[in-house]
Amino acid sequence: QEELVESGGGLVQAGDSLSVSCAASGRIFRPRVMSWFRQAPGKERELVAGVWWSGGNLHYADSVKGRFTISRDSAKTTITLHISSLLPEDTAVYYCAASRSAILSSIRMSDAYAYWGQGTQVTVSS
Repeated sequence: QEELVESGGGLVQAGDSLSVSCAASGRIFRPRVMSWFRQAPGKERELVAGVWWSGGNLHYADSVKGRFTISRDSAKTTITLHISSLLPEDTAVYYCAASRSAILSSIRMSDAYAYWGQGTQVTVSS
């Protein structure tokens, strides 16, 4: 059974740092790409960062470059998103996603991902 399990998140203050992690199990072993998306209230789900499993190339949304860092542990099929200098607008549900078929042009598209975690809430107070 494929499963993505997220951990981390919570209530933090603006300027703090936070990490969220995601562990994959089952047939998600050896995904092509694993990514973090977020969805704020009233907004569409958006990609914030992704890592290509073969080669380890990283991809970031322009809006988070410099503050968000994605990393992977290949042995454990785990990814971690570290967020520094948190802003109130970073408040969202953060979702881990995995794809075995995504290509560069589709990395931002939710439809390219077959596997999703349950989401973890990150709330940043000002």
